[in-house]
Amino acid sequence: MAGQYIDMKAADGSGSFRGYLATPASGKGPGLVLAQEIFGVNSTMRDVADYYAEEGYVVLVPDIFWRQEPNVELGYTEADWQRAFGFFQGFDEAKGMEDIQTAIDTLRARTEVGNGKVGVLGFCLGGKLAYLAACRTDADVSVGYYGVGIDAALGEADRIKAPLVLHIAELDKFCPPEARNHIVDALKDHAQVTLHVYAGQDHAFARVGGEHYHRPSALMAHERTIAALKDAMGPHFDLSALWDKHCEYEFGTRNVDDTMSTMVAEPYVNHIPTMTGGVGYKNLHAFYTNHFVNSNPPDTALVPISRTVGATQVVDEMLFSFTHTTEIPWMLPGVAPTGKRVEVPLLAVVNFRGDKLYHEHIYWDQASVLVQVGLLDPKLLPIAGIETARKLLDETLPSNELMKK
Repeated sequence: MAGQYIDMKAADGSGSFRGYLATPASGKGPGLVLAQEIFGVNSTMRDVADYYAEEGYVVLVPDIFWRQEPNVELGYTEADWQRAFGFFQGFDEAKGMEDIQTAIDTLRARTEVGNGKVGVLGFCLGGKLAYLAACRTDADVSVGYYGVGIDAALGEADRIKAPLVLHIAELDKFCPPEARNHIVDALKDHAQVTLHVYAGQDHAFARVGGEHYHRPSALMAHERTIAALKDAMGPHFDLSALWDKHCEYEFGTRNVDDTMSTMVAEPYVNHIPTMTGGVGYKNLHAFYTNHFVNSNPPDTALVPISRTVGATQVVDEMLFSFTHTTEIPWMLPGVAPTGKRVEVPLLAVVNFRGDKLYHEHIYWDQASVLVQVGLLDPKLLPIAGIETARKLLDETLPSNELMKK
């Protein structure tokens, strides 16, 4: 737990309730109210809050069950599920939404939320509350994951004035096909609403460690969520410049500590063709020190071809070239220097959390590299050598040569 608990006074004067507050490393950022699942402000919700704080948000998770029982914090055992459904059934939705507005007001009043912008993000029960926040509060943006019961509140949709994103699980047992179709049909043409249906996924597909957790869908949903939040209220970072600085430390000054300083506390790198890299600060620092930063040949060069900058990542298309005068453990592990010249197209998918690099997925054609260092015979296989790099730069070069073979 990286954050702290704070107290808030209920708008109706009936008492006070607490919320978990997570703050980004910079100490400031747009506000984000995180509406809980039916299990209370448990470790899962606190982890999500810390996660979004790393993205640059001041996150507050209000205890919305406090009117029934303060400080509910449940796990996911059968007994916990039964208790959670009890709280869900006894939840006063109208009062809960008043508490969500109180949380929004609390964040706006804090000095950490400098631009006054506050959004709402919710999961499960909180997914419906995020929808209702778009209808009933002055939130600047709302995002709901697999909200339960939204179909019963579609009559309020005409009150939505700020952006709303809904992530819908196609096979959500708490939102059967009839309800899902009702939601989609009612909201698909609303100017402020964006709907995403995740094929083949069940309720709670984004809960890490849960029975229905599906990482590809969770990653895609998170990218879409961050895009919506940034578009509505920031924060805005120059991801292109941050990536350039990282590459400068890697290939220019070749300083491992400086390279790591551009990354989150626990980053990872995966060179897809060779599965080299590292997960976590300690392992990645060792990898950079022993197998990467100081292991590239002196004439290593990266020539940019194209760059796409999104809300959370940079995708670089490059031409990677070197003379194989030293062993390159991350690309050609165990291969003694051949003295051969190598040029190969390379693609880097670079993901950020806030203003720090979170991970790199690096792709290249390993067969082309092996051809160029003399370890594969292109006459025997449908592969090419340096021709792949040449055609990347000159599309008029012949196509379909391998097919002729």
